[in-house]
Amino acid sequence: MKAFFDTNILVYAQREGRKGDTARSLMLSGGSISVQVLNELSNVLRRKRGLDWDEIIDIVEDVMKMLGDPLPITLETHRLGVMLARANGFSFYDSLLLAAAIQDGCDVMYSEDMQHGRVLGTLEIRNPFV
Repeated sequence: MKAFFDTNILVYAQREGRKGDTARSLMLSGGSISVQVLNELSNVLRRKRGLDWDEIIDIVEDVMKMLGDPLPITLETHRLGVMLARANGFSFYDSLLLAAAIQDGCDVMYSEDMQHGRVLGTLEIRNPFV
């Protein structure tokens, strides 16, 4: 099974407790992220957690060591994202993540705030905290 991680999973991985443990365990099993996820993670860590840029850079580097280089956002990703948003009612930015996961051949998208159990082709959205 090939996984894709929404930003919220990476944010939880930075915390202690059950959700943090679950997020880290999933990430240790491997998976994919996109550049968008790294951008969103950096923004959350800076604006909501108040981390300095050196701390953010270290976290991003740790994430890439665990999951590898992020997938780029291409014109094809954009086009598929627009189609998914229009056809399924997801937000545009969530649709870009779903598009990247589909393009990468992922079977599961781990996200706390998308539609748990929803299937798009061969991609299933799962909330790992339910």
